[in-house]
Amino acid sequence: MVRIPLGPEELARGREIGSILRAARGERTMVGIATAAGISPETLRKIETGRIATPAFSTIAAIASVLHLSLDDLWATVDTRVDASIEPASDEPGYRRAS
Repeated sequence: MVRIPLGPEELARGREIGSILRAARGERTMVGIATAAGISPETLRKIETGRIATPAFSTIAAIASVLHLSLDDLWATVDTRVDASIEPASDEPGYRRAS
């Protein structure tokens, strides 16, 4: 099986998910949150640092539940941040040259 490399949008989305989860964790320990979510602290660390750009939905749902985050709010925030940070290439649909 050949794995297709992730594009800039997927990588940006992974970094944003991690950033939001890290901020929501605050001063709580990584071990405590990971254990409560049923994942390893190493997995949580990789998600928070963006090294796992496409974590499984069930993993994010478990972490969000422990952090008392709404998945709707999480995805809306991620989409808003990613949309603002990614500018389409000139050959992509929807590209507009700055005036």
